[in-house]
Amino acid sequence: MKHHLYNTDFKFVKTPCEFNKHTNKNLLQYCLGATLYMPGTKNFTQSILTKKILGLTSMVMCFEDAIAKESLSEAESNVLKVLEDISEAIDKNIITIDDIPLIFLRVRNTQQFIDFSKRLNKKQVKVLTGFVFPKFDSSNGYLYLNQLELLNKSYGEILYGMPILESKELILKESRYTELLKIQTLLRPFRNIILNVRVGATDLSSWFGVRRGMNYTVYDILPVRDCLSDVLNFLNRVGDDYIISAPVWEYFLASKKMKFQDTLESSIHHSLIKRQPIINEAVDGLLREVILDKANGFIGKTVIHPSHIPYVNAMQAVTKEAYEDALQILDTSGGVIKSSKSNKMNEIKPHRYWAEKIALKAKAYGVIESEDDYIKLFS
Repeated sequence: MKHHLYNTDFKFVKTPCEFNKHTNKNLLQYCLGATLYMPGTKNFTQSILTKKILGLTSMVMCFEDAIAKESLSEAESNVLKVLEDISEAIDKNIITIDDIPLIFLRVRNTQQFIDFSKRLNKKQVKVLTGFVFPKFDSSNGYLYLNQLELLNKSYGEILYGMPILESKELILKESRYTELLKIQTLLRPFRNIILNVRVGATDLSSWFGVRRGMNYTVYDILPVRDCLSDVLNFLNRVGDDYIISAPVWEYFLASKKMKFQDTLESSIHHSLIKRQPIINEAVDGLLREVILDKANGFIGKTVIHPSHIPYVNAMQAVTKEAYEDALQILDTSGGVIKSSKSNKMNEIKPHRYWAEKIALKAKAYGVIESEDDYIKLFS
């Protein structure tokens, strides 16, 4: 896998790296990007074998909210066949492990996870990157993670977990801090098999009967913004520095005729903030939210439509200026130095954690000349 394969003509300052499920976790956790969710009943084999969606690098086949309860058996059988068929294609040299996206399964609950795990075989596990755990909280988290650890030991093959934080105990302020402390403690012994932590903004919003519209972002929903802030505070800081993936954007207006306006300002950020049309309401809203995701420390995003993938992944690329600042900070032992552009102060100690993240994002998504190139990259 490699990011931005939908735009092979783009000239990077530094090209993105290749990766697969066996890539070192310190880098791999940055590589997911736009993670496409789909129902477990969908047979996605041919789309993977033919590389139909060139930008697809991570995907989730869902046994939970994406399907009806009565369709669970069908979904399980379909997923097992998809994994088996992909594994056989690798054995026959039709594709390689480097050609397939990171594949995760979103289980329905702890019991379904345990029961389904017993149906997996080593060939299927070979092409599976891990599991997504919905409604993850302090009451069920150990069951999820302990079973995942047992699977890793049983198959001798790395399988990662991605908890989704979206429970009632998390969104309600009176229980949130206690719950986050419990989750923080729970995750630590299993850190080596947790690839990232995800947040379910749709479920969190549901407790207040609200839903963000196309013209504003999740950060405009005050109770949800408050909750996301606390999740970042507990789990995205030095010592508990999990990669947190941003919540899903629910809107899409996909069309083969989608075009960029010719009247863009030099900075896509300025255009979006001023609500100058770029593509359409749905994509412009997505881009606005991704900018705020990045500003707050989220990396990657859940998506529900393939048309969102290029936009989310392109916006993860690192500008040359940020990359040079990061390298300068990492190559200096201490003190304060003027940036290579001579436009800011790089304070070595407090900026080091930021610089480490930027360097890893640059490996995963590449380095571009400036913000002007975001539009060129996803166009």
